[in-house]
Order: sequence, then C-alpha cells, then structure tokens
Amino acid sequence: MRQRMSGKSHIYDKRGNMKVLSGNHAAAYGVKLSRPDVIAAYPITPQTPIIEKLSEFIENGELDARFIRVESEHSAMAASIGAASVGARTYTATSSQGLLYMYEVCWWAAGARLPVVMGVVTRAIGPPWSIWTDHNDFLTLRDSGWILLFASDSQEILDMTIQAYKIAEELCLPVAIGWDAFLASHTAEPVIVPNQEDVDKFLPDKRPWPHILNIENPFSSGNIAFPGEYMELRYDIWRGLRSYRVSGYYIWPR
Repeated sequence: MRQRMSGKSHIYDKRGNMKVLSGNHAAAYGVKLSRPDVIAAYPITPQTPIIEKLSEFIENGELDARFIRVESEHSAMAASIGAASVGARTYTATSSQGLLYMYEVCWWAAGARLPVVMGVVTRAIGPPWSIWTDHNDFLTLRDSGWILLFASDSQEILDMTIQAYKIAEELCLPVAIGWDAFLASHTAEPVIVPNQEDVDKFLPDKRPWPHILNIENPFSSGNIAFPGEYMELRYDIWRGLRSYRVSGYYIWPR
C-alpha cells in the first residue's frame, strides 16, 4: 500500500516509474505485474477499461496470459475457478449486476479455497439503472469467505491488486479489491508503477496450491457435505482469516 507520508515517497520513486493512470488502468498494471496465467471476464460499465487494457497487454506481447472471452459474468468466475483449480494464477473483474450474476460461483471459489483475485468497480444495483457508485454490490461478498479490500485512489488500486495475489495464495482464499465507480475508476492521477523485478521478489512463483491441490494423490470429500462437515469447512475459512496477521503495510520488499 502506498505510504502517504511525503517523506517516504522517494522509496517508490527509486523502484518504479511515474505514470498518469485512471484507477481502472492502475488495476490493469497491477494485474500485469502479478503475471497471471488466465484472465476471464465479461464487459460491464464501469469495469470494462480494466479488461480492455489487459487485452492490449496480451495482444502486444507484454503479458503472457490466456484471455478467455466468456458469455457472462457467471462464466467468467466459473472459468477462473477451473483455472485456479489446476494451479493457474487468475484474474477477473466486474461491477453491480455483473457481480450478482456471478454470485453463485463466488461461493464456490471461497468454499473450494481457490486464490482467485477479482476487481469490483462498485456501482449501484438497479432498479432504477445507475452507473454511479454504491457499495451494495461489493457487500454481497461479505459472508461468502472472500477477503475484501477497498482502495480509495489509483495508487492503492495498483498496490492492493499485487498484494491480493500474495494474500490469496498464502491463505488459499479468493480476494476482491473494490473501488468507487467514476470516482476512483475513471479519475486519472500520478501513480508509481513498481519495477517488475521488485514485484517478482514479492510474489512467489506460480505453483499448485499445496493446501488444496495434490496432483500426485488426488482426493475428494464427496459430492455432498453433511452438517457437521459443512460447519467444519466454513469454520476453517474463518480460522484462516483470523490467523492471518500482518505487521504494518503488506508491501513488496524495499
């Protein structure tokens, strides 16, 4: 996360480049620096510029990732779940009704302990139709098992996106980063984009998640969980969240 103390801003100046970015493009740069394997998304205002920018990175050869053009937000999360299940680093993004449409599979991502990362550009839920910000879409994830982060400006959006991969892969839980529609999402401001080598040091190599994926000795709990088993699985998610302790800001090494 960005240090707001002006006396410490030079730390980032030595390790990155200054760019003028909207919040949505800052998110795209954060994803690019995190080196995902799979990006699956469906366009919705005001999230679309994130995915457009990522598609440019892939087309230009700046990002080595598979871009999946799905037919709905539900499919975007389903594709992310499939990719994360075999150890791929994934990303998707949505807003408002789009998040509600993928809501069912968001619970599958959390219950399966998959480290999916998602950007949520918060937007009012209709009716009536509105493209301006409201947090009710983001808050629907509150009890699902997702870790929720909220950014206030472009720098925090970029930083939190990178941090989200670190947190998700250590806890084996999905992480959503939210920011306000047309306030943070489309406002352009100076952003320090860290060097790729610094982010590479901060994030681990992409690998199957050892807590949940055992390719050599696969197993399953069956197609249904009885009440006692279900309670234990949900409690284990809660314990994972409670046990996670961070000293100060969770940022890449200086």
